[in-house]
Amino acid sequence: MTTLELTLNLPDSLAQEAKAAGLLTPEAIEQMLKRELKRRAGEQLLESARALQAVQPPLTEAQIEAEIDAARAQRRARRS
Repeated sequence: MTTLELTLNLPDSLAQEAKAAGLLTPEAIEQMLKRELKRRAGEQLLESARALQAVQPPLTEAQIEAEIDAARAQRRARRS
């Protein structure tokens, strides 16, 4: 585990409200960071999907089935 020391400069009212809500504890900050990292990863995934969709024409049903079959075959091969 890594220990970090943070100094925040917040407006008084925000600091008081956050403290009263229990948001300035190490546990709460850890949870906020985890949620933000997940949110950003999701945004990045959506951006990548949009970019891919803009470049490639949509897959046909047969192409989708072929991709699924190939992925399943790869998983089976890795297990063996």
